[in-house]
Amino acid sequence: MLTARSIRLIAPSGYCHNQDAAARAVARLQAEGHVVENQAAITRRFQRFAGNDEQRLADINHLAQLSTLPDIVLAVRGGYGASRLLDQLDYVGLQRRLLNQPVALCGHSDFTVIQLALLAQTGLMTFSGPMLAGNFGAPTLSEFTHAHFWQALTSPTVKVNWRSESPHSGRWQGTLWGGNLAMINTLIGTPWMPQIDGGILVIEDVNEHPFRIERMLIQLHQSGILARQRAIVTGSFTSTALSAYDNGFNFATVWQRIRDEYQIPVISDLAFGHDTDTVTLALGASATLSCQNNEAELAFTGHPTLR
Repeated sequence: MLTARSIRLIAPSGYCHNQDAAARAVARLQAEGHVVENQAAITRRFQRFAGNDEQRLADINHLAQLSTLPDIVLAVRGGYGASRLLDQLDYVGLQRRLLNQPVALCGHSDFTVIQLALLAQTGLMTFSGPMLAGNFGAPTLSEFTHAHFWQALTSPTVKVNWRSESPHSGRWQGTLWGGNLAMINTLIGTPWMPQIDGGILVIEDVNEHPFRIERMLIQLHQSGILARQRAIVTGSFTSTALSAYDNGFNFATVWQRIRDEYQIPVISDLAFGHDTDTVTLALGASATLSCQNNEAELAFTGHPTLR
């Protein structure tokens, strides 16, 4: 039986074009006993965005002014728009109000840039995981996603096990970070990119061909970022159609090239990202990654947990 929680919605990115999914998600959460606040963010719209820049920025910055914090801050959806807000976030206020508090900021995709900017500027840990419309509002709610979400938010230590096609065997420790690869790459050379040494970098993406993924990883390498990581974990890379022109060039060959060229372990096949089934990961947590005979485990701790 789930404990009833207060969930505050934010919409820093695209307009929620699937209003039925969002309504279904709210109804599901309320049926579990949760209180869903700031529902106006769902229907708000300006051009392709979930409101103008000032409105979407206010969703985030208002958190610094709340006298009573919600248990969960949940992004409605991704899309595009969060990058426009990074230089106007109230980092000082957000750090003062949220650091070391039992509140979970959750989302993925476009929201990655806000999560990493908060980590870089304030040390705030957030959760890369499901969002309102696409996950909680899916026609059939994934039991896998639902269970992993609540486990990550309530357990001081979280372990995720999966079968990986990686040829590596070993054990690596470091800071867990990452998210959507395209959004990570937009932060290169900016103050919003966390400076993670000895990291475990987890990546995922959608609608990106393997050659684009390889190009982004090359950019991370040439920026000096990959060399500072202990290992890479690859999540789901979905909605990509290969053609005869690719002639065997696929994600598996990209991962192997990264292993060979940059001498960094790449542990593949984690259920993380835009697929129906996704784990929830605490960005900034202390993590241990292991892989033996294609059996992988990622454990993390030190993240904020709900009371």
